[in-house]
Amino acid sequence: MQSPGYNEGEDRPQSRSSSPAVGGLRLAMGNTIRAFVAFIPADRCQNYVARDLREMPLDRMVDLSGSQLHRFPVHVCSFQELVKLYLSDNRLNSLPPELGQLQKLQILALDFNNFKALPQVVCTLKQLCILYLGNNKLCDLPRELSLLQNLRTLWVEANYLTKLPEVVCELSLLKTLHAGSNALRLLPGQLQRLRELRTIWLSGNLLTDFPPVLLHMPFLEVIDVDRNSIRYFPSLAHLSSLKLVIYDHNPCRNAPKVAKGVRRVGRWAEETPEPDPRKARRYALAREESQEAQLPALPLPLPPTNS
Repeated sequence: MQSPGYNEGEDRPQSRSSSPAVGGLRLAMGNTIRAFVAFIPADRCQNYVARDLREMPLDRMVDLSGSQLHRFPVHVCSFQELVKLYLSDNRLNSLPPELGQLQKLQILALDFNNFKALPQVVCTLKQLCILYLGNNKLCDLPRELSLLQNLRTLWVEANYLTKLPEVVCELSLLKTLHAGSNALRLLPGQLQRLRELRTIWLSGNLLTDFPPVLLHMPFLEVIDVDRNSIRYFPSLAHLSSLKLVIYDHNPCRNAPKVAKGVRRVGRWAEETPEPDPRKARRYALAREESQEAQLPALPLPLPPTNS
């Protein structure tokens, strides 16, 4: 299962280059390398990928997604100016303590791996703004996650969560929460503390009632409760900031009432045709990436000089 709005070619993190020509060359080289390493045994594939990472990238980003990694290459931790680290779609279940050296890291992608618990070292990266943990085997999140007080976006979709960890309610700057495709039956009342929260995705859970706490969060702009078991929707007309509510694929007897101008996706919605919920998610993510992930400009490191 792929995360909505985070897939190859459209929404997955892409290496950014200074020109289209360089970008095209990198893409072509990347496809060639991937075709080549497809025939290399997994234990050798990891060494082959790591061999390319001996110098700090000029864009301060390392993307090792889809590299068949069983272990994180520790020498990457020497790139202490690193800002973005993508480890999606590997076979990782642990991270080395040396990762804590990357104190300038702002984006970390660990989705589509084999984590049963979030490594404690992640909670020491206090500059993190965006953390992708989707499609793992997480049953809970550690209390130490509350140390990440700069976190704006958290993805925990497609894990084994039966309840939303209360530590999430301590992330005071959180703006976007993706918690779909778990086994959530309710949300903690403490969630209303997150007054910066604007978007919450809860698609594909086990909700039988619309979460009451959301009725006390007038600052929410997007609510997604698609593919749950909600039979009745209370009025959402008082949620003054609401722009989009997705409630399709619920056995509901009514459509939620909303204020004028609010888009609804589900049964009895006024819109014809109804917008695709996946497209709505992608649209919201694209806006999120453009608004929230505009990281502070960092001076580029000086090129190495030959002595």
